[in-house]
Amino acid sequence: MKFKINSKYFRWGLTAFTVIAASIVFYYFMFHHSSIRTGIGMIADIVMPVMLGLIMAYLLTPILNFLEDKVMLPLCKKCKIRESAKRNSIIRGIGILITAFLFVSVIYLLIAMLLSQIIPSIQNIVVNFDSYTNNFIQWLDKLLEDNPEVGEYVVRNVDKYSGELEKWISDFTKISPLIRTVSMSVINVLGVLWDSIIGFIISIYVLASKEKFAGQAKKIVYAVFERDTANTVIRNFRFTHRTFIGFISGKILDSIIIGILCFIGTSILRTPYAALVSVIIGVTNVIPFFGPYLGAIPCGILVLIVDPSHPLNCVYFLLFILILQQFDGNILGPKILGSSTGLTGFWVISSITLFGGLFGVLGMIIGVPIFAVIYAAIRSLVNTSLRKKDLPHETKKYENLDYIDQEGIHESIPAKKPLKLKHSIVGKAGSVESESAESGGDNEK
Repeated sequence: MKFKINSKYFRWGLTAFTVIAASIVFYYFMFHHSSIRTGIGMIADIVMPVMLGLIMAYLLTPILNFLEDKVMLPLCKKCKIRESAKRNSIIRGIGILITAFLFVSVIYLLIAMLLSQIIPSIQNIVVNFDSYTNNFIQWLDKLLEDNPEVGEYVVRNVDKYSGELEKWISDFTKISPLIRTVSMSVINVLGVLWDSIIGFIISIYVLASKEKFAGQAKKIVYAVFERDTANTVIRNFRFTHRTFIGFISGKILDSIIIGILCFIGTSILRTPYAALVSVIIGVTNVIPFFGPYLGAIPCGILVLIVDPSHPLNCVYFLLFILILQQFDGNILGPKILGSSTGLTGFWVISSITLFGGLFGVLGMIIGVPIFAVIYAAIRSLVNTSLRKKDLPHETKKYENLDYIDQEGIHESIPAKKPLKLKHSIVGKAGSVESESAESGGDNEK
């Protein structure tokens, strides 16, 4: 008997094998997820330099494209240099060198700023920490003396938890895990730096052959899917690319501008450690919505601790940050980001909360563009389904919708009095089944 791959018995066996294998995988995932997490972590550590290289190449691609399309190609046309493979190779090499130089220069400037401005500020805070603490304690004692009931409550809780803190510190078995955690954190930072260096080298090779990699990816898509499906997949990838690169690059530029404006404002207000505060505000501004508050709260506490005798300085600083963030959210941000995500404020907050809870700070940064892509995919599926049913896809037309029948859309009529509400359901054949719910008052006209 000749074996046929397309026979129904083979398909049944393949289906049964797939179901059994999926069940085993699901069982193992449910009851041995720690081992799976460990394995995924090991794989992630191995491929981390490659992933960092791909991320760097992706972020540097717009700069390289700008240099090639807006600078070097017009210059070649002006100099009447004919197009050839050698010319394109030279342009690509020069563009990569300039892009890499700009990237390294930005990293160097950031490190130089850290060494020249922020590190002295941190050293100054450490040196004067005792005096800052004494000033803050004196201010707090005076505040508690003026409010004796609050003072008794605070003193009682301080005495309670200070004893527990001393006991915890005296127990070396609890301190050693903390020291081990700090040591592992330092080792992890050094590992990330080494992976970043290797990733930067990998990104150079990716940038040199980015068209070839893109062509190979499209070739695989057309080989796996049908033509229409492949076109849809590629179109969706292009939309995802525009959403990500538009949001991330725009948000980075927006945060740099906000950091510079914050440094100018805090310098005018004579806020202590203006450079350190501005860097914190600029970095946390990368996180949408919650970022400004995450940066303003610790900076406000720092300003209050440094000079507690003048609490109005902290109030002025927080008011300035509030005004700055209003300017960013209503003027600067929309100008730079535009409609790169197309999400309302509710969906922005929801996506940050969801992805932040799943992936931490990184999830809060990339959660908005990821959710924008998911939102666009669902919207596209819904609109496509509505078009197939010859129904309108504009959301506004459904806001006052009562029911739809063969004659078209019927909108609900607003009334001042309670009316009989008519609930209509469209049947498969287009007929309308109606039910009336008595709510008092006159009948619907």
